Amino acid sequence: MRINFKFHCAEIFKCGRNILALMIFAAVIFSNTPVFSAARKNYKSAYDIVIAGAGTGGTAAAIQAARMGASVLLVEPSTWIGGQATAAGVTSMDDMSRLKSGIYLEFYNRIKNYYDLRGKSLATCYWDKKGSIAFEPHIGQEVLINMINDARRKGIIDILFSSSVTAVQKDKNKITGATIKSHDGERKINCKVLIDATEYGDVLPLAGAEYRVGNSVSPFVNPDAMIQDITWVAVIRKYQGGAPEYLKPKTPLPGYELAARNYATYVSANGNNFRYTYPVEIPVNFISHNAYRGMPDSSNPYNYDADRANWPHITKTQVNWGNDYPGAYGWSNGKRGLPAAYLEDKKTRIQIEHDALIKTLHFIYYIQNELNEDWSVANDEYHLNKLPEAAYGLPYEWQEIVRHMPPIPYVRESRRIIGRHTLTSREIVENSLSYRDGQTSREFQDAIAIGGYILDLHGANTDADIEWDLDERAKSAVINQPRGPFQVPMSIMLPKDVDGLIAAEKNLSASRFSAGALRLQPITMMTGQAAGALAAISVKSNKRPRDINALRVQWELLESGVVLSLCNYSDVPPESKINHAVQISNLYGLMTPKEYPHVPSYKIEDLDDPVIAMAIIKGNDKGKFDTENYLSAGEAIELLNTARKVFRIINTSELFEDSPEKFISRGDFVRAVYDTFPLLERAEIPKNSRLPFSVNKNKNSKYVEKMAHLGILNVYVPDSEFRYGRPVTRGEAVDIIVRAAVVSAGI
Repeated sequence: MRINFKFHCAEIFKCGRNILALMIFAAVIFSNTPVFSAARKNYKSAYDIVIAGAGTGGTAAAIQAARMGASVLLVEPSTWIGGQATAAGVTSMDDMSRLKSGIYLEFYNRIKNYYDLRGKSLATCYWDKKGSIAFEPHIGQEVLINMINDARRKGIIDILFSSSVTAVQKDKNKITGATIKSHDGERKINCKVLIDATEYGDVLPLAGAEYRVGNSVSPFVNPDAMIQDITWVAVIRKYQGGAPEYLKPKTPLPGYELAARNYATYVSANGNNFRYTYPVEIPVNFISHNAYRGMPDSSNPYNYDADRANWPHITKTQVNWGNDYPGAYGWSNGKRGLPAAYLEDKKTRIQIEHDALIKTLHFIYYIQNELNEDWSVANDEYHLNKLPEAAYGLPYEWQEIVRHMPPIPYVRESRRIIGRHTLTSREIVENSLSYRDGQTSREFQDAIAIGGYILDLHGANTDADIEWDLDERAKSAVINQPRGPFQVPMSIMLPKDVDGLIAAEKNLSASRFSAGALRLQPITMMTGQAAGALAAISVKSNKRPRDINALRVQWELLESGVVLSLCNYSDVPPESKINHAVQISNLYGLMTPKEYPHVPSYKIEDLDDPVIAMAIIKGNDKGKFDTENYLSAGEAIELLNTARKVFRIINTSELFEDSPEKFISRGDFVRAVYDTFPLLERAEIPKNSRLPFSVNKNKNSKYVEKMAHLGILNVYVPDSEFRYGRPVTRGEAVDIIVRAAVVSAGI
């Protein structure tokens, strides 16, 4: 294990751990300098994993990989970690899945704990305290920093800020390293796995991977193919007694008159109160505007949530609505959205981001001078020592505003890798219908995350903008809307023909509509965690990511607290020791439960659907696995044959000679499992392994002892006796089968 903290000042090394954490926090809050950056000479020449982009996906990938013992270098172009959730200022979590797990759940719990200790609510956004959560950007970053520091206890995470990957080294088709450009020049870093978690998918072309931009495909990308709007978000707050003079520009920027007319259609002094009807009746008044993306305010002693009575008390919010760029005016010839050139050409990107930034700056002037509100950018969030490239040419008084704005824009659509599989909106809706309206399992066998969001494109959503080759149309956004939470398959993270490359963040292999449902902060954090697990297993086993059995990644994620199955059972609660195995059984269809859930489908954006609420109250959202019933010989044969099929085991050994109705003993079942998975014979017993059961001279004892040493019989721990002759239950059987499959997958 190596704990590696690197800062500009060598004196920091002398500080204790608690003091160090405070200094990190102070560095983030008060100077916004690269809190983990170090001189070039302090970095290693090789890491197990290089991750381009320290956003939601990249940070989660780094944490997961380091927890598994890998060495990781995070390369981040800005001076913030957290990407869209913190660096871009979009801290209202767009989570419609009703499910939090894994690193995202850890992140949420730490955020909640911070505000709970201060008596503040997280339910401050979307006009509804029962909706999503929100937090202040600097608190989100502090939490991620602490999670990274905790992960360093098991592995290495070094972070290089204000840096980017500019080239990729390959040996034939295998990635061997990356060239990284930082303030002190370029250097080559060797690595075994490279993860593209950038906001734009910038590593994909450098790695020679095929990718999509809009509805066009590399290497023949159409620069005029359209993608979604971006938004340069601002975090604004109400200043008691008036905003500071340095945050009140005196002169509007060029183009303000047109921008003011645009904003007047969204927010006006005499606008409507939001009435909980959609689409929103605009313009709304300023109080309703602030309640849309409201966030807690650590500087405000008053505690508010998103209840209507509290809207006037909200003192901190995001500007992320009427400032989409280019927004309603479109790009050219009436086209909505942005051209693919935004992603493909650096000069075009800077120009577009410059214009997007100015559009938001216009709103700051608008609320101060047209709405006469004592609001401006929050001066307790961002403190940029270096302005973003997009701020070129701004007058000094506006530069002071930008210093307190997010360092990066909110980018909704990036390049998307062409992977081993491309996820379409039809697949998402079919998957989301698992166990709904009387239907049974449509789960993805290689699921590595669960998300929940609508097929949402901000612009560029006409037939002319969609991928017809993927059987997508504009109407897909209506007919293929998810009807509940849905899974993300591992196959969309892996390129077709480049080894050592994994896609994360918004760069997954998906149609534009599917990517629109996968781009939100909770799901990018969870897919990032899966990317980190896959990369760490690849490094540890010295195998290509494409050769890693999905089952190994899934088991690692389950052990890390991730939920993978869409199906729940009343007799298999989350704390059950067989819960993970039952989830795997659901994914692969190993064992048919006694009863499936009976859940109605619903509009995923309707979090208060009364029909689904009643189904949950009645317990219809949970089936029954029938864990305690004994397994007959016939059922055991069916289970083992199914396992051979789904795990692709070539084995013709006979299973049982007993009659199909007879219950199978534990000893006989263990032997049958051992015979089913021939690789178990080659499995090495871990060093210092202790047999959990007392030695017995039963005919099946050698199989029991071997499988117990391998952890396959953990369902019977902490019993001191194995009890060979006792019948095996359905729950025990599925746990043993799955654990045997996991061990075999790692050999």
